[in-house]
Amino acid sequence: MKDRLMTKILTIVTGCIHCIAWIFLFPGIAGAQGRVLRTEAYKHYIESFNAGDQELYPQYIPNDRSWEFLSKNIPLLDCPDKQLEQTYYFRWWTYRKHIRKTPEGFVILEFLPDVSWAGKYNTINCAAALHVYEGRWLHDSQYVNDYAKFWYRGGGDRQAYSSWMADAIWNQALVTGDRRLAMDLEGDLISDYRDWEKNRLDSNGLYWQNPGKDGMECSICGGVEGDQDQDRPGYRATINSYRYADAMAIARIADWEDRKEVSALFIEKAHAIKKNLQDRLWDDTAGFFKVMENNKLCSARELHGYTPWCFDIPSKEFSRAWKFLMDPQYFYAPYGPTTAEQGSPGFRVSYEGHECQWDGPSWPLATSITLTALANLLNDYTQTYITRADYFRLLLLYSRSQQRKQTDGKIVPWIDENLNPFTGDWISRTRLSTWENGHWSAEKGGVERGKDYNHSTFCDLVITGLIGLRPGSGNTLVVNPLIPAGVWDYFCLDNLLYHGRMLTILYDRTGDRYHRGKGLQVLVDGKRAGGAPTLKKLELSMKG
Repeated sequence: MKDRLMTKILTIVTGCIHCIAWIFLFPGIAGAQGRVLRTEAYKHYIESFNAGDQELYPQYIPNDRSWEFLSKNIPLLDCPDKQLEQTYYFRWWTYRKHIRKTPEGFVILEFLPDVSWAGKYNTINCAAALHVYEGRWLHDSQYVNDYAKFWYRGGGDRQAYSSWMADAIWNQALVTGDRRLAMDLEGDLISDYRDWEKNRLDSNGLYWQNPGKDGMECSICGGVEGDQDQDRPGYRATINSYRYADAMAIARIADWEDRKEVSALFIEKAHAIKKNLQDRLWDDTAGFFKVMENNKLCSARELHGYTPWCFDIPSKEFSRAWKFLMDPQYFYAPYGPTTAEQGSPGFRVSYEGHECQWDGPSWPLATSITLTALANLLNDYTQTYITRADYFRLLLLYSRSQQRKQTDGKIVPWIDENLNPFTGDWISRTRLSTWENGHWSAEKGGVERGKDYNHSTFCDLVITGLIGLRPGSGNTLVVNPLIPAGVWDYFCLDNLLYHGRMLTILYDRTGDRYHRGKGLQVLVDGKRAGGAPTLKKLELSMKG
């Protein structure tokens, strides 16, 4: 009897020691019940960002409240690549900097300092859709909801630049599962769409835009080739893709309300844009979507030619355009894809003229659009030109580029405007820091105008691309990680609010990291919904 009691005690003690050792060895692991990751395990990232930050333009959530906000609002990421993991938390940390409270609710900024070319409350619509794509993963939807309403009912200048806000609002509803905002704004979205038709649609069925109003100043295909400082209008794959996306979003929102005539009308508009885009802006010899001006296609391939895949527009035969992305003779470079093909006579990486140039430098905006498009291609198309290994490589490259070497030699996380694709130097920052008599220019936006620049996505790329949660409107949950087999032994995306349910997506090759079994696992509200022994596409039910 005494021996059995002693054996039982030893068993309990051994188990406790094992649990303590497990927590010590894997401090990010929460435990066997509920959440898999501990929020506090990632606080050190935020503390480090705060400690190294020069907080020049604090907004609604200053640095000393950043952890309080982020710990309640963001999905948690654990992965073997700690630089990518750091960038993930860094981009959430910078995103909350841009939330501004106004008398009309919350808005989200592109630049932290007030700039003269912005509209009401320092807002700029050029990146507004990206703000929604990224912010839709925050647990508190009020920030994005207020922001969406601002553009339609709060005096935002929603056509100052090209934009695809209807699509973004619809995509937010796919994440939250809450259709009320999209349905409430449907009339506003239709009115806005008609204004775009009035102001930018030509009789040939194509939309036109100036490069600068596309947010792409000094493009090669922006007017007279060889004179990139010109900003002349052309028929561009960008604005035509955005109009297609918004038309499809309006049609889908109308479907939710059983407004069949409205849905059919906007589907018809979208199909017309697709046909004209493919018939008129595709250069079959070059195998690429290009800018057309005066019925002539530009000679250069530009990175924005991948934009149509952001919205699954092109038919499968156009997929051959993707063979150029990872080729160093075209777009691939050590610090990000170039915005124009490197073999073009107009390609340049210049430190003269306008501080924002799209004729060669790498731009986080362009990279995030391209990665979104690539994730769609890998999920929704059958093709042989590019692989998930390329997505993984490009996302890591994008993460590595979001750094800056200080004068003391220390490497710190950084996001700014445009990059030298061969050295990693932030070109605009280098130039603006000495723009006026060796100092920052107030006319150009003041000190560190581009610091923490909010004109791209990253966290959304990790969630929907790398980890592979593909948002949808039904009860089917689709997860398709784009991580090549054998590269990572583990990863976990936890505390992910989706359709009002809390998701965990994890992979554990041996089962020893998270103690939830081997392979790919998906948990809904802490309960296993499904999985697979290897990384593969899963389609699971969220019912129950």
